[in-house]
Amino acid sequence: MSISIVETLCKTASAIKYDVQKLSTDEKNRALLTAADKLVANGDKILAANREDIENGRAAGMKEAMIDRLTLTKARIDQIAEGLRQVAALPDPVGEVIDEFTRPNGMQIRKVRVPMGVIGVIYESRPNVTADAFALCFKAGSAVILKGGSDAIHSNIAITDTLREALSDCGIDPNAVQLIATTDRAATRELMSMRQYVDVLIPRGGAGLIRAVVENSKIPVIETGTGNCHIYVDKDADLDMAIRILINAKTQRIGVCNAAESLVVHRDVADRFFPMLSEAMKEYNVVLRADAEAGKFLPFAEPATEEDFGTEYLALMLSVKTVDSLEEAIEHINRYHTGHSDCIVTGNEEAAGRFLREIDSACVYVNVSTRFTDGFEFGFGAEIGISTQKLQARGPMGLREITSYKYQITGQGQVRG
Repeated sequence: MSISIVETLCKTASAIKYDVQKLSTDEKNRALLTAADKLVANGDKILAANREDIENGRAAGMKEAMIDRLTLTKARIDQIAEGLRQVAALPDPVGEVIDEFTRPNGMQIRKVRVPMGVIGVIYESRPNVTADAFALCFKAGSAVILKGGSDAIHSNIAITDTLREALSDCGIDPNAVQLIATTDRAATRELMSMRQYVDVLIPRGGAGLIRAVVENSKIPVIETGTGNCHIYVDKDADLDMAIRILINAKTQRIGVCNAAESLVVHRDVADRFFPMLSEAMKEYNVVLRADAEAGKFLPFAEPATEEDFGTEYLALMLSVKTVDSLEEAIEHINRYHTGHSDCIVTGNEEAAGRFLREIDSACVYVNVSTRFTDGFEFGFGAEIGISTQKLQARGPMGLREITSYKYQITGQGQVRG
């Protein structure tokens, strides 16, 4: 595929975006439900394409955490389809009145939610993003151009073909979703220059991808972030609860941005908690990298470096920091986190309240695993990414986060003096 094809795809999306915006809620929902059914029906075809990607990944030496991100199963396809059904069940954000008021001169002003137009999504190994991004952009009234990673090229093609087939069956232009089906990195650079056709660009992936898009895109970017997520075990924590939360946050899926990478422990519970931690992490083959104080109780831990405290491992590794106070814990987390998701385990309401107020992250938890930072778990049906920035959107981005708004003004002939 030549780079000129990228411009053709972008022009096509720009040309049909107003047709997508005019679709009724019922038309959009019917298409999403049809797409969900077709994903399940075409499961064998999608899984066959996915197996090809997995074989290529293993042959290239891909890490197991990345293989996990790449892998589809029947259960995961069912979950993707369920995500589309949940998006269909959600209220349509397009046309929602955000605010309305009347000026002293009788002029009526309404602030109304509207589609972005054309959304470009650049992402890496997870093929589920192909369907999630389509569902959210489409329900939000926008056409979408997808550029997935080369690792998942066959899976992405199979999923996109299924989505386009569903749109056609519903009498909707299939170009409402288009995939740049090439592994050529030059195509990504070309997409980032298509400002005249693409209204917003959303990168979803590792730190390198996000940085490259933010630094090089000529299109406005909604920045998603990496996840150096923390669990803080307070002096008033239920330690059994802390272990359960940590095991889930660290080991359920290691290659995801909402997995815990860093543990902070109050010194007052160190002698009781660290033996519990050591036993639990050995069971799950988690390598600990601990500071000197924690190392006294964790003889099998490796010494932590300054770099460890700021690292998103995406592996069975965990940094461990001991602190003397809640204040020190908050200071440490705010210094080293990525603004994604951080949790305090405590039975102290005052400590919980301070943590909620003072931790500068998109999602801040009390006694809950960080693994819940997810559009599906938040009831958004799916997510197009998790934003760690503070403009336009923050946290899991669902339908409302990928719309814009306009002001509608009506009057009776008012003129400005």
